[in-house]
Amino acid sequence: GALAGTPATNTFGEGGGIFSDPPRTDVAIRGYDAVSYFPPESKPVKGKPEFSHLWQGAKWFFSSAENLAKFKEDPTKWAPQYGGYCAYGVANDSLVKIEPDQFAIVNGKLYLNYDADISKKWKKDVPGYIKEADAKFAKLLKE
Repeated sequence: GALAGTPATNTFGEGGGIFSDPPRTDVAIRGYDAVSYFPPESKPVKGKPEFSHLWQGAKWFFSSAENLAKFKEDPTKWAPQYGGYCAYGVANDSLVKIEPDQFAIVNGKLYLNYDADISKKWKKDVPGYIKEADAKFAKLLKE
């Protein structure tokens, strides 16, 4: 459907590319700082090119040297779940883009959503959707 992600042109599913924004730029979370979503900031903050790091085939931007250092220490702790894709979309068999300001931190993990409407739907059954999405994500990447 119209929501589905475009076919990958990079090393999708081979250790790189899943964090790149559709349509396949090499920038993760549209240039937002993954660490800033977590406390103490708890909101999306635009990253700066001078604080960038290459990980999993994508360029990650951070708002400060401190956040960059935190990310480099343990990228999987800070990176969003399901690559750069909407968590609700994955639960419903679609790889779709996200809006950087539609997010939730659940059990210490960052989840991103397509838009405000989808975010509302997702929040009705977060544990259920996470379970669904966890089960489907690897299969969706292969398709």
